[in-house]
Amino acid sequence: MLGRMKLLTKWFLCAAALLAVAHLYSGVQVQSFSSALVAALVVGLFNALLRPLLIVLTLPVTVLTLGLFLFVINAMMFWWAASLLDGFTVRDFSAALLGSLMYTAAGMVINSALDRLFPK
Repeated sequence: MLGRMKLLTKWFLCAAALLAVAHLYSGVQVQSFSSALVAALVVGLFNALLRPLLIVLTLPVTVLTLGLFLFVINAMMFWWAASLLDGFTVRDFSAALLGSLMYTAAGMVINSALDRLFPK
């Protein structure tokens, strides 16, 4: 029961974080909270399913760039999610890079807070 509650709380907070990113940075636009919920779900699914595969496939490039290519992978996940959804728009790749950095930072804070609220 607590696991499901933590997952739902994380989903809602990540949607709120996406709205905050859109409010703070003009390169990312979200029309409504329901659009943010869908976008947070799609970004989360992309990060869970596609990101590990891309990391393995681009491992040589990631090693050569000392891990900096992971920022490009995060931006691609963010941009691809925006390209699939109607209420979530990212202006260009540089906006996706900055938006994904802001969203990832907010996600780290959310994960840290939820780990304290929902102990294992």
